[in-house]
Amino acid sequence: MIKYLLDTNICIHFFRGKFNLLEKFDSIGLEKFAISEITLAELVFGAENSNNPSKNHALIDKFIGNIIILPIYDSIHLYGKEKARLRKKGIMISDFDLLIGGTAVEKDLIMVTENVKEFKRIDGINIENWINRKK
Repeated sequence: MIKYLLDTNICIHFFRGKFNLLEKFDSIGLEKFAISEITLAELVFGAENSNNPSKNHALIDKFIGNIIILPIYDSIHLYGKEKARLRKKGIMISDFDLLIGGTAVEKDLIMVTENVKEFKRIDGINIENWINRKK
C-alpha cells in the first residue's frame, strides 16, 4: 500500500545519493512510494537539460521501473479549488507543485519534499521533509 508521494527534489537527492535517502527508502520499502506523473515530467526535463542526458534517463527508467506513477486526473478538481483559494489570498504556488500536492491530498498520501514552504499552503496536505541540511 502506497504511503508516500515523493516530490521531484527528493528524487533528485536520491539519484545523487544524498541525505541517506537510499537507506531511508530501503528501510521503508519502494512499494510504499509513488511519484506524480508531473514529477516524472520534471525529472525527464532535468535529464534532457543535463550534461549527460542518456545517463540520467537510464537512472529515471530504472527508478520508475520500481515505483508507482500516479496520474493527476483525480486531483484536477482540487487543483482548481486550491488555485482559486490561493490566488484570492495572494499566496500562489506553481501549477506543477499544486498538481503534485493535490495528488497527495486526494490519495491521502504523505508528501515528502524539501519544499515545505510552498506545499504547506495546500489545505489538508500532510508533509514530511527528510532532508537535513545541518552541517
